[in-house]
Amino acid sequence: MLDRFKGFWQGVILAPFVRLLVRMGVSPDTVTLVGTLGVAAAALIFYPTGHLLAGTVFITCFVFSDLIDGQMARSTGKSSLFGSFWDSTLDRIGDGAVFGGLALYFAGPGDNYLYLCLSLYCLVMGAVTSYARAKAESLGLDAKGGLAERADRLVLILVATGLGAIFGLPWLMFAALWILAFANSYTVVFRIRKVYGQAKGRPLPG
Repeated sequence: MLDRFKGFWQGVILAPFVRLLVRMGVSPDTVTLVGTLGVAAAALIFYPTGHLLAGTVFITCFVFSDLIDGQMARSTGKSSLFGSFWDSTLDRIGDGAVFGGLALYFAGPGDNYLYLCLSLYCLVMGAVTSYARAKAESLGLDAKGGLAERADRLVLILVATGLGAIFGLPWLMFAALWILAFANSYTVVFRIRKVYGQAKGRPLPG
């Protein structure tokens, strides 16, 4: 859903940063790594200690690297197979850190076993959602679709966590976790059914 806005962010908002980093000779893969390390550090330092707003602000700043690195690669002609693999692999680390940090928050100052379990469920099912598509595409099949892509999941949980911390409304984060749990579950089932329809009766490639 939110992928349609990438052009605006990359072409208008983040373009000056892209040009600056290119002039400095920074590689897209380096931007990907720094962004992931920043997201993981913010999520695992601030969330477990109850600093939800600070964690969300820092995570949001580093998340933009996911838009910058791709634009840098295209503008410099350095798009590569490894770059695509590197970006997707580190995305899983960043996502895991965000929901892992929330799980640690609910295990500590948040003190809520139900939402600890729900955060872990969202962590696992988010990874399965991405894996299902990647595995299908490696077999020459299409598993796109569902209710929430990676960008949608991140925006929802970060906005809900940030606003909940600002206005003292923790139910916003609770609601976001329930929505994500449902959306991830639906998407996994949707992709399994879609791949089943394509793969039925076809032999394994190779």
